[in-house]
Amino acid sequence: MNKTEREQLRHLVADFKRWSERAAGVRAWHHAVQNVAGSDEQNLRARSLLIDRAGESAWRVVPLGGDDAGVVRRLRERAYLPVTTPGDQALLRLLTDGVPRALADVAPALGVRRFFSGSEKKRTAEEAGEFLRRRHPMVVGGDGPRRLEQLGVFTAPVDQAEPGFGALLDPALHFDLLSGPNAPQPELLDRSAVDGLAEALSTIDRVVAGEASYRSAARDAGQQVRVADVQRILAEMPVDALKAATRERLRLGALTQAGIRTVQEVLVWDASLQTLPGIGETSARHVLGAAQTLWRTTYDEMPVRIDIGDRHPGTTELLRRLAEWDACRQTRGAAADLERAAELAPLRTAIGRRTTSHLLVIPTRTLAAAGLRESIQIVERRAELLRASSVSRRRKSLAADPWEDFLARPADYFAMLSELGFLTEDEDAVHGDLPEEIIKAVRDQALSGEHLTVSLRGYQSFAARFALVQRKVIIGDEMGLGKSVEALAVLAHLRSRGETRFLVICPAAVVTNWIREVGEKSKLRGHRVHGPDRDRAARAWVRDGGVAVTTYETLAWWGSALTEVRDLACVVVDEAHYIKNPEARRTIRTNNVIARCDRAILLTGTPLENRVDEFRNLASYVRPDLVVDATDLSPRTFRRQIAPAYLRRNQEDVLTELPELIEVEEWLPMSAADTSHYRAAVGRSNFMEMRQAAMLQGPRSAKVQRLIDIVREAEENERRVIVFSYFRDVLDLVARSLPGPVFGPLTGSVPASRRQQMVDDFSSAEHGAVLVAQIMAGGVGLNIQSASVVVLCEPQLKPTTEAQAVARAHRMGQVQSVQVHRLLSEDGVDQRIVELLAGKKRLFDDFARVSDMADSTPEAVDLSEAELVRQVVAAERQRLAERASAGS
Repeated sequence: MNKTEREQLRHLVADFKRWSERAAGVRAWHHAVQNVAGSDEQNLRARSLLIDRAGESAWRVVPLGGDDAGVVRRLRERAYLPVTTPGDQALLRLLTDGVPRALADVAPALGVRRFFSGSEKKRTAEEAGEFLRRRHPMVVGGDGPRRLEQLGVFTAPVDQAEPGFGALLDPALHFDLLSGPNAPQPELLDRSAVDGLAEALSTIDRVVAGEASYRSAARDAGQQVRVADVQRILAEMPVDALKAATRERLRLGALTQAGIRTVQEVLVWDASLQTLPGIGETSARHVLGAAQTLWRTTYDEMPVRIDIGDRHPGTTELLRRLAEWDACRQTRGAAADLERAAELAPLRTAIGRRTTSHLLVIPTRTLAAAGLRESIQIVERRAELLRASSVSRRRKSLAADPWEDFLARPADYFAMLSELGFLTEDEDAVHGDLPEEIIKAVRDQALSGEHLTVSLRGYQSFAARFALVQRKVIIGDEMGLGKSVEALAVLAHLRSRGETRFLVICPAAVVTNWIREVGEKSKLRGHRVHGPDRDRAARAWVRDGGVAVTTYETLAWWGSALTEVRDLACVVVDEAHYIKNPEARRTIRTNNVIARCDRAILLTGTPLENRVDEFRNLASYVRPDLVVDATDLSPRTFRRQIAPAYLRRNQEDVLTELPELIEVEEWLPMSAADTSHYRAAVGRSNFMEMRQAAMLQGPRSAKVQRLIDIVREAEENERRVIVFSYFRDVLDLVARSLPGPVFGPLTGSVPASRRQQMVDDFSSAEHGAVLVAQIMAGGVGLNIQSASVVVLCEPQLKPTTEAQAVARAHRMGQVQSVQVHRLLSEDGVDQRIVELLAGKKRLFDDFARVSDMADSTPEAVDLSEAELVRQVVAAERQRLAERASAGS
C-alpha cells in the first residue's frame, strides 16, 4: 500500500469512525427510550385492578396521578422514535458490528507499527481496508450519513408542555394495556367520577354488617331445619341403601344383627361401629363413609320447606328469625346493587391514593367502558337510599305468632329463603332455552332495585334483565311464577335511569290487581286508566308519569291521545294471548302501541292455545325478523328461531318449595235425569247444552252430588274451594246447591274492581268457603292462593284454559298442597273432548314449553274448536244411535 492509498484510507477511516459512533449512539438511544417506556407499562400493569362483572373480568382500571405525568411523555417519546426500516437496521448493524472490527484490523497498516507488522497482520489489514473501500460508497450512495442524523432525533417535538393523560388513548402510543382495534374503546375517568364511591362503599358495608347478625341468625335457623329434615329422611332410609351407594360392595349383616336398621342410626354410632361384632376398622370406615355420602347428597338436594300442617318448633324459630331480619333490613330488593358494590370494592385502593387524579378504564371483553361508570352510579345511588332510610329507621313491630305473618305473605318469606340459598334453582331452567351469547349478555346487564320494594327470586331477576337486554320480548313463564313482578322490575329499573312513563295493557279482570301490584311492590305510581275516572287518570299520568294501567277495550278510546305521548319507555301487555289474532281490532290497537315503543314485554303463560301460528303471531309483534321463515315448523327449529325473544320457565324447574299438585279425574256415571237431558241435547246437535247436561239436574245430578261431597271434605280439612265452569247456568245452580258460604258467581259481567273485592272477601272467609267462578273470567290474572281445592265442572276446549284456572291457586305463595278435581261423565261428551284434546296439549309441550322435541307435526294434532265440536257431536250421535239399535 503506497502513501496515496494510505492517505485515502485514513479519510475513509475518519468517516467510518464518525458514522460508527453516531450509529452506536442512535442504537443506544432507541434502546433506552424503549426500555424506559416498557418499564413504565409494566409498572402500570402491576398497579392496575381487574373489576369483575357477573363473575368474569370486565375492566382493567389503571389509577393515574401526578407521579405518572412523565409516563405519558416517555410513551410519547417511544411513539415518536423514528421507525427503522430493514435498510436502516442493516446500516446500523454494519456501523456498530462490522465496521468497528474492520477499523481495528486496518489500524496497523496506517501507523508506524506497519513497519513491525508480520505478514499475517498486513494481509488482515489489507482485507479490512478493502472492506471499508467497498462499503464507503455504499453508505454514501445510500444517503447513510443523513439517515443516521434522522434516526437520532424524534419525529415530532416532545419537549413541549407535559401531555395530559388523555394522550394514553391515542392508538399511536401503542400502549400495550389497551385492547385490540375491534375491542370496546377505553375511557379516561376524572377523579370526580369516583369521588363518592369510597364513602358509598363504606355506607353499604355498615348497613350490610348491621343486618349481618339477623341474616346469620336466619341462616342458622334454616340450617337447623334443613339438617332436621335430612335426619328425618335418613331415619326412614333402610341400611340397604348403603349398598346402592357403594355398588353392592358392603356386607351389612353385622349391622342388622346389632339392631341397626337405618342410615341415621349408622351416623349416630359413628366411630363406635368398629366395636360391633363382625365389623372391623376398615369395614366400619367404609360403612360410615357411605352413610356420610348419603347424608351429604340428601342435604345438597334438600330445600327448606315450610309445612303449615306440621308447625315444628324449628320451623317456627326459622319464621321468627326471618321476620326479624326482614324487619330490620334496608337492603331488600338491592341484591343486584350489593353485587355491584362487591365488584367495585377493589377500587378503594385506587381512589384511596391522594395522588390519583384519573382512572384509565380498559374493557377486557365486550362490555363498554361506560358500564363501569354506570356501576359506580348504581352503587352511589343505593348508598344514598340507605343513608336516607337509616337516619330515623325504626324496626316495625313483629307478629306474636310468626305463622300469621307467613300465611299473610308467604311469597316474601320464600324470597328470603331463596336469597339465603335454601331454595334450589336449576340454573339451566332459569335460562330457559336461550342461546349462550344472550345468557352472557343478560348476566352482564345491571338491574337496579332502587324503585322496587320486594326481593326478586333468581329466575325473576334473570327474566327482568333478559327483557332489558333484548328490549322487546315474550315472557312465557308458567302461570304462578310472578310474571307481573318480573315486568315491574323492568319498569323500576328504567325509572332509576330517568324514564318516567310506562303502560300496562291487560284484561279488565286484572286491572285492580295490577294497580295493587304497582303500589305494593314498587315505588312507582299507578294510574287506573279504565272506568269512569279514566279521563282524569290519563291526564294525571301524562302530567306526572308513572304506570298507566288500561285495558284492550279502553285503547279504542285512548289510542289517538296515546300517540301524542312521545316518551313512553315501555309497554307491558298482560295475558298477551288475547292478541293472538292479528285481524282483531284489539290486536291492531295494541300492536300499534308496541310498534312505536322502544321496549315491550308480552306476558302470557299460554302463548300457544290452538295453533302454532298464534304463537308465531305473538313473536312477530316483538321481533318480526325472527319469524319470517314459515317453511319448517318442526318444534326444534321453531324454538331456536324465536329464542332471542322468548323466555319460559316451568314451575317444577324453579319453584322447589311449591306444594304438591294432586290432580284427580273423577269419572262419574250419568243419573237417569242427566241421561235424558243429554240425549235431548244430542238430538238437537246442541254442543254447549251437551256439555252442561250432567250438571243441570241439581241434586239429581251425579256431578253435583260429588261436588257437595268435595266441599264438605274441604271444610273438614280446613281448606277453601274454587269451582270453575264455562257456563253461567251451571254456576248459578252450583251457588244455590252448595252449603256454607258461597261467593260469586264471578263472571265476565262483574266489574273488574268488584272481582278483586270478591276474591278478597273469599280469602278472608272461614274454611269451607267456595268461590264460584266462570273459567274465562276467574281463571285469568287473579291470584287466589287462599284456595287449595280446585273443581272443574266440565273439561274445557283448550288445555291451557284449565291450566290457567289451576294456576290461580297453585302458584308462588301457595303453602298447601293443591287438589284439582275434574268432574267427568263417563258416558257422554266429556270423554270425547278429553281424547281429542290430548293432541293440543302435546302441541303446546313441543313448541311453547321447553321440552324434548316430539316427532309429530302441528298439522297432525291441531284441531280448531269448530272442527272439535263437529267431530264430538257426530261421534255422540252415532254412539247413541248404535246403543239404541242394540237395545231394540
